[in-house]
Amino acid sequence: MASWPVLSVTIFLPLLGALFLATMRNEDEAVKRNARWVALWTTLIVFVVSLVMLWRFDPSSAEFQFVEKRPWLGGAINYTVGVDGISLPFVILTTALMPICIVASWKSIQWRVKEYMIAFLVLETTMVGTFSALDTVLFYLFFEGGLIPMFLIIGVWGGPRRVYATFKFFLYTLLGSVLMLLAIIALYQQAGTTDIPTLLHHDFPRSLQTWAWLAFFASFAVKMPMWPVHTWLPDAHVEAPTAGSVILAAILLKMGGYGFLRFSLPMFPAASADFAPLVFVLSVVAIVYTSLVALVQEDMKKLIAYSSVAHMGFVTMGIFAGTTQGVAGSVFQMISHGIVSGALFLCVGVVYDRMHTREIAAYGGLVNRMPIYAAIFMVFTLANVGLPGTTGFIGEFLTLLGTFRVNTLVATLASLGLILSAAYALWLYRKVVLGVLDKPALAGIRDVEMREILIFAPLLILTILFGVYPKPVLNLSAASVTAVVTDFQQGRAPSKTAALGH
Repeated sequence: MASWPVLSVTIFLPLLGALFLATMRNEDEAVKRNARWVALWTTLIVFVVSLVMLWRFDPSSAEFQFVEKRPWLGGAINYTVGVDGISLPFVILTTALMPICIVASWKSIQWRVKEYMIAFLVLETTMVGTFSALDTVLFYLFFEGGLIPMFLIIGVWGGPRRVYATFKFFLYTLLGSVLMLLAIIALYQQAGTTDIPTLLHHDFPRSLQTWAWLAFFASFAVKMPMWPVHTWLPDAHVEAPTAGSVILAAILLKMGGYGFLRFSLPMFPAASADFAPLVFVLSVVAIVYTSLVALVQEDMKKLIAYSSVAHMGFVTMGIFAGTTQGVAGSVFQMISHGIVSGALFLCVGVVYDRMHTREIAAYGGLVNRMPIYAAIFMVFTLANVGLPGTTGFIGEFLTLLGTFRVNTLVATLASLGLILSAAYALWLYRKVVLGVLDKPALAGIRDVEMREILIFAPLLILTILFGVYPKPVLNLSAASVTAVVTDFQQGRAPSKTAALGH
């Protein structure tokens, strides 16, 4: 069992499922049904395999575990994968959300079902690969590879303005990533390797640090997305099918934050310290500005999309504070936001499937016809606000605490975001759920069915559990977070002798 390549199985099993689906012909009902079941079973098996990895993981070590190394591309570039306490939570989050997305698309996707499931399975491979890659070229391939299935998911199964949204999403992310590729080439020329653990120990000169940091920042800031390069996100969310929005908000956005923790902070500590004030300004603007923009939205998805940008502001602020609380809070906030925002998009999907509109004005008084839905929606709304006792509170509180130790003003301004998030989230809830049911179209609307309750149940449990008992996530990442922070603190001084010596 010990020699079993558990990580490669987790990465490539969805791809096998996709290849199997590709062999199916026709577009009849039997093929549609089989495609759904194959995709569901594949994602469930991948989730179980990832839990085996979680069970065997040693949280007390900051080293990479389950490392697999194979020569590839002439031996200069290796196929190297492994996980530590920072990447493993994201792998688990990805594998856990995929079956939920498949079940969520069960009835809503009736056209080209097989192709849709293939796109999702390929997307899972690229996402798990991104979080597991320990070679810069491999990371880049997985990081960029995820664009293609997402482009197709929005562009084929999306809303009326899907072509505009997909091209905007594609061009924004591609432009940032070209700069990252140039930085990867520069690092290879400097260090003579593309191996990430080796690069983490390399002492890069100050001038290269600055330029490489800016190049990586261009890519990760678009992916997060940070203000002002966030404008692709609301468009992409509005047009994407429900499951596409879930993955986009819950996983793809986190790749930017993960990139900062894996590359920017440990490899370029001096540049990270130099640019921290810039990141703080952008984070505060993102938190306050996008919260204000969310207040005036008329589309439910757009409101939640702007809320995502605001929540990611807390993440970037916490990371570049460079304190243990800040970085640990950022990891937790990303996991928490993955669960909560994914659930909120599923909540929108439930009413959209019934009424085929996302306009806030088209709803009101749903509590009278949909009491169970109203209760579910309320829990996730309060978690999004950051109410104590929900998972949203822990991440935001830790990032604010970690930032407060470094810059009091930034933390104070960011805390305004908490008030504003309460304003737009509760306003949305009041408009959609509470009040009198006076719109004739809503008179026959049905409450959530068993399939939908099964989707929400695990997300509800995790939202409350991690809110009351955050220890599992914090302990899992503690050793890796401490290592990153220690090395950042040592490396940011001008007299840097050895970056990232473990």
